[in-house]
Amino acid sequence: MAFKFTFREEPSSMFGSVHRPYAPVLFWSEKRKRWLRVFMLVDTGADYTILPKRYANRLGINLSEDTARRSTSGVGGSTAIYILRNTIRAKINTWERKVPLGILDSNSIPPLLGRQGFLETFKVTFHKHVTIFEDK
Repeated sequence: MAFKFTFREEPSSMFGSVHRPYAPVLFWSEKRKRWLRVFMLVDTGADYTILPKRYANRLGINLSEDTARRSTSGVGGSTAIYILRNTIRAKINTWERKVPLGILDSNSIPPLLGRQGFLETFKVTFHKHVTIFEDK
């Protein structure tokens, strides 16, 4: 079985517009006892999954109690990030995984779906503005 998601067209100052691979992912909030749906940029260059700070409260994550503060770096430089002490349940359609999660100390980036514990567990194909997930 495969799940397919169409790329989103977004404005680009360099190219006029670009197509980016987004996919809806559900995260389980243990404190709120419900799933939170997040549209995430499928980022094969991201080591792990990262959410902007605004999602911490929505998931019931207390940054001072539930995370360890670290530093992370990428194309935009380095910044503070809060790494969840325990993995979190994440689901794409019917496939569920327990993944490490970082909460960025800002809201300046989109949610990033990374490799560790998630993308690396699927066969992921980008083809003609469609992302295809297949269970390995």
